Amino acid sequence: MNRRGLILSVLALGVAGFAGATWFANRPGPASVTEAVAPELAEALIRPYSPILGPEDAPVTIVEFFDPACEACRAFYPIVKDIMTEHGDAVRVVIRYTPFHGPISDSSIKLLEAARMQGKFEPVLNALMAYQNAWAAAGAPDLEKIGRIAAGAGLDLELAMQQIKSPEVVAVFNQDKADVETMGINQTPTFFVNGKPLDPFGEAELRRLVAAEVAAAQS
Repeated sequence: MNRRGLILSVLALGVAGFAGATWFANRPGPASVTEAVAPELAEALIRPYSPILGPEDAPVTIVEFFDPACEACRAFYPIVKDIMTEHGDAVRVVIRYTPFHGPISDSSIKLLEAARMQGKFEPVLNALMAYQNAWAAAGAPDLEKIGRIAAGAGLDLELAMQQIKSPEVVAVFNQDKADVETMGINQTPTFFVNGKPLDPFGEAELRRLVAAEVAAAQS
C-alpha cells in the first residue's frame, strides 16, 4: 500500500468506531445566562487536558464547544481571536471537542490532538479553519485534503497517523463526547464565559458577556 493509501486507511479506521452523528440530537439546551453552570457540571465543562488558547492563568475563561467541521465555528473563529486580542492577558479560550458532523469531525479532532502532541496545535487549527471549505464540504468530506492541509501547517503526518490511534487521543475524544452529552450541548459553537452560558447566542452578546466578566475581574 502506498503512503497516500496508508494515510487514508488509518484515518478511516480511526473514525470507524465513531461513525454517525445523531447521538446528540434533541438534547436539552444550556441554562439561562443569569446562572453559572451547576456545580455538579463543573468537571464536565473543563477538563485538565482541554486545549487552551491564551494565558493559562487568565481571569476570564471562554469555553467553546467546538467542531472543526462546523461552518459557524469557522465564522466565529476570527471573532473569538479578536476578543482575545481586545482583552489581552485577561482572556483565555478552552476548546471542547464536539463531533457533530460524523467521521470528518472525528478525523479533524484526532488530527488536532496529534498536532497538540507535536506542539503544533494552534498552527494546525488555524490552517484547518482557513481551508475548512476544502476538506469539510457538506456531503463530500476529503480525508486526503485534511491531511495535506495539516502537514502544510507543520504536522508530521506519518507520526500523526500513529498518534491518532493512541490510547491518549482516543480517551480525550471519548471523554469530550461524553461531556458534550452531559452538558446538554446541541449546537456548535456553544460558549460559556466563566461558567455562564451564552444565551441568547450572538457575536454582540458574546462580546458583552466577556467584557462584563473582564470588568468584574479587574474591579
